[in-house]
Amino acid sequence: MKLNRRHFLGAMAIGSAGLVPARSFAATLCGDSPALLPQALAALDQHSDRILHRDRIGIVNFAAHSRLPRFQLVDLTGGKVLRTMLVAHGSGSDPAATGWTERFSNRIGSNASSKGAFVTGQAYVGKHGRSRRLIGLEPQNEAAERRAIVIHGADYVDQGIALSQGRIGRSQGCFAVSRGEIGDLLAMLGEGRLLYAWKEEA
Repeated sequence: MKLNRRHFLGAMAIGSAGLVPARSFAATLCGDSPALLPQALAALDQHSDRILHRDRIGIVNFAAHSRLPRFQLVDLTGGKVLRTMLVAHGSGSDPAATGWTERFSNRIGSNASSKGAFVTGQAYVGKHGRSRRLIGLEPQNEAAERRAIVIHGADYVDQGIALSQGRIGRSQGCFAVSRGEIGDLLAMLGEGRLLYAWKEEA
């Protein structure tokens, strides 16, 4: 999926200028052109001392419903979206299991998603199989390591479930993707890269 180069370069300019207007990038929530690209690029610049690699970034748009593929892996050097996939949010962010991310928390035990800029840490094999640690870079997500917020695969993240139930399952705050996607995602979004997750709150 090739990004429109004019839009992509415009978003790059916005990000480089450090501006993060909420609706400055005319795009769908999770289509071929990431709506959150300007904000993600601004975060990439803001946290450049912590992010070693600037070739690829992950963007999660929590404004989209969980039945939609709202996790986008973006190749900044090639100007294209490499992969778009389903991703779960935390049960504490969606207590009624509606599929919508309603709230965020950085508190241990909240089981909620956190938003903001993260840097990817080491890969490991844990109770969910192959996973990657995340380090929160902002006050609203700085407890990510202590909360064990990671990227991992999960059986409850599946297109068939999204179609049959109208939503996917919920995590305990982790960025859970499908079992079929986790291997490629961990390889392409390796250690020292930006993961940016956001939703504008009313």
